[in-house]
Amino acid sequence: MKPRFLWAFGLALTALTTSVFIQAQSSIGREVAVARHLADDEEFTVGLGPLLEHGRLLLEARWTSQDGAGRPRTKGTGNPLTTTAQDLVFPRAFNRISGPDANGCSGCHNAPFGVAGGGGDIVANVFVLGQRFDYATFDGNEATSTGGALDERGQPATLQTIANSRITPGMFGSGYIEMLARQMTADLQAIRDGMAPGQTRALRSKGVHFGVLVRRADGTFDTAGVEGLPAPSVVSGGTAPPSLVVRPFHQAGNVISLRQFTNNAFNHHHGIQTTERFGVNTDPDGDGITNELTRADVTAAVLYQATMAVPGQVIPNDRAIEAAIDDGQRHFRRIGCASCHRESLTLDRGGWVFSEPNPYNPAGNLRPGEAREVRVDLTDRRLPGPRLTPSRGVVQVPAFTDLKLHDITDGPGDPNVEALDMNQPAGSPGFFAGNRRFLTRKLWGTGNEGTYFHHGQYTTLREAVLAHGGEAAATRAAFIALGADGQDEVIEFLKSLRVLPPGTRALVVDEHGRPKDDRGRHSDR
Repeated sequence: MKPRFLWAFGLALTALTTSVFIQAQSSIGREVAVARHLADDEEFTVGLGPLLEHGRLLLEARWTSQDGAGRPRTKGTGNPLTTTAQDLVFPRAFNRISGPDANGCSGCHNAPFGVAGGGGDIVANVFVLGQRFDYATFDGNEATSTGGALDERGQPATLQTIANSRITPGMFGSGYIEMLARQMTADLQAIRDGMAPGQTRALRSKGVHFGVLVRRADGTFDTAGVEGLPAPSVVSGGTAPPSLVVRPFHQAGNVISLRQFTNNAFNHHHGIQTTERFGVNTDPDGDGITNELTRADVTAAVLYQATMAVPGQVIPNDRAIEAAIDDGQRHFRRIGCASCHRESLTLDRGGWVFSEPNPYNPAGNLRPGEAREVRVDLTDRRLPGPRLTPSRGVVQVPAFTDLKLHDITDGPGDPNVEALDMNQPAGSPGFFAGNRRFLTRKLWGTGNEGTYFHHGQYTTLREAVLAHGGEAAATRAAFIALGADGQDEVIEFLKSLRVLPPGTRALVVDEHGRPKDDRGRHSDR
């Protein structure tokens, strides 16, 4: 069945380099970051170029109180404040831990090259789960749980236990990542739906093994053998099956889609409420501003992120470095790094056409049937480069991930264990047991996206490799056994995986941006 709305080659794909969206005249003295918002359904009429430009504007905007920035009466979770006596207005309008904590998306998402939607320095770390507090104070006189100092157990929170400090992830190539997760989810659900009572089936998609699912004789499901999925995706009750949804965003695999990520972030970090999450013509946060971001605005922001360029590789014109990169990649494969950091995952069945909304979106995010569908071909070379190209009916996505969660820590005493598990209900014993499972980091772009590990406290790739434990302990041991020269070659290979400067078209280039192949030869020879 054809989609109700399709952007493909030749259809409304003009003016991709447009620098100005729809002109809007601000009244004298008005102080807003976005002078004109899209009305719902305009996302289907303005054309892709202006729509992406509007999305960029939304990510670069420095929101003001006249835009609706701030959330005086609500938490970053969207729930009402626990303590209603004190609104989050000056001097309580900004809080580095519980939020709002930034004036705009690109305040954190800007590396490298200042591109909105990129990664960020450790100074921009987000305190994930701190937003369940009204206003973090660590005040010893506080008496209300999740007000300012006490957690859900009534225990005093510390800087180390109130939230999980996480480095800002880059969103380069994220449209391909979401589409991989959708196809993997569909594959796993098809296996589940084909199971009769009494059957056990292996869960596999795109060569990635997610363990085994058991359907008992009474029709209920046993998920104890399922691997690599977060807790919300394996919950089942009675004969209700587990969703088995692959969640590719957040470093603990908590978020399903770019749209969910965007709706969450605008409210949490900036106090900007979207109509699809909070309602049309409503003001739940009590700031006097309604309709702060429309459904069409969110679609523009999502498509901007989905169509960001993919990372590539820089192989300098130095024979010794070329050889080290080549040898380093062979070591990477041989010692087992590629068993989790899979060098490529395959999009097939036309999966490189990104569509909105995601069919697996949770409530509070646009779902199929609630608006017309928008589709964008991610391989269209008129979009920001580099881009991936279909070959023989598939697109290979070289993201170096398996989109699974793995325990890569050395046990409860490992300082890489997070204080809180965001995939468990807030305040539950599992929540406070902490998190040891992390989504396999996408290594494309790792050479210049910043510091390393989920917390960003490792400043070198070598430190990050040596910090791998748990399921990766054997690979770490094999890395150590390579000796100094072999280790250096692996690091040189990882350093070559980079986000390329804006305007680059080839996926593999030399230090001057000249195209090369992945063996270091100039492709124009």
